[in-house]
Amino acid sequence: MTVMIMIAELTDGPAIHDVTANAGVFTQEEIDCVDELWNEQLANGAETSGYYFCVYRDGSRILGYACYGPRALTDNTYDLYWIAVHPDGRRLGVGRSLMGWVEQAIREMGGRLVVVETSGLPKYEPTRRFYIATGYLLEATLRDFYADGDDLVIFTKHL
Repeated sequence: MTVMIMIAELTDGPAIHDVTANAGVFTQEEIDCVDELWNEQLANGAETSGYYFCVYRDGSRILGYACYGPRALTDNTYDLYWIAVHPDGRRLGVGRSLMGWVEQAIREMGGRLVVVETSGLPKYEPTRRFYIATGYLLEATLRDFYADGDDLVIFTKHL
């Protein structure tokens, strides 16, 4: 089988949904949010919507994806909105490969800074460790941002 990372194709929506739903950390509201971003990108295109999706494809199966885009009102700052790996793809370098691909794509679009926001809940500890392991700097923590006891944790990486 051929492993590759590529811009998501029109037919990849159900697989992106499946990865999100099976990741084991996202709420139904978060899963619905990814679906909304995907549909916005489908309806208006990546440049207009600001949502770029790429997928990690192992043969015909998608094991992970990322969604990123430019941050409004900034000088070439980009957000990494979502990165998710199906449980079958964990510990295989899928997340790290996706992150490298996204960073290169952002560089090619003129990006200079990537911002990642995540939750401070204990179930997101592996996610926060992943960002640090891939060279992101913990910039800020906003206490009780999402809800009481659920902090917003912000990471950045200069490209």
